[in-house]
Amino acid sequence: MAGLPEFEALLKSVPECERTRILKWAVEALGGAFPGIASRPDVCGGEPCIIRTRIPVWVLEQARRLGATDQSLLASYPTLRPEDLRNAWAYVSAHPPDIDVQIHRNEAA
Repeated sequence: MAGLPEFEALLKSVPECERTRILKWAVEALGGAFPGIASRPDVCGGEPCIIRTRIPVWVLEQARRLGATDQSLLASYPTLRPEDLRNAWAYVSAHPPDIDVQIHRNEAA
């Protein structure tokens, strides 16, 4: 069996869209836990947020839908790392209806 360094090298050779699918499969294998994303009732009303922050995933996705780039998001949110955005985009691709509901609910508020 290959070790973590070999897996990391292999993962870097896979196109980003396929890395997202791999992440989704890994999450399903872990029983629904999602790397880098947490939902806690006492943080942002329980909406999924980037770990270590109070930045909801839906906020980042809405900004992206409005034309924000990863670079502009990283500049606007200095606590974010590129890895955080990859986790957020993977979460969005795995939970599109939930994200849509959160965006619409918060637009109406």
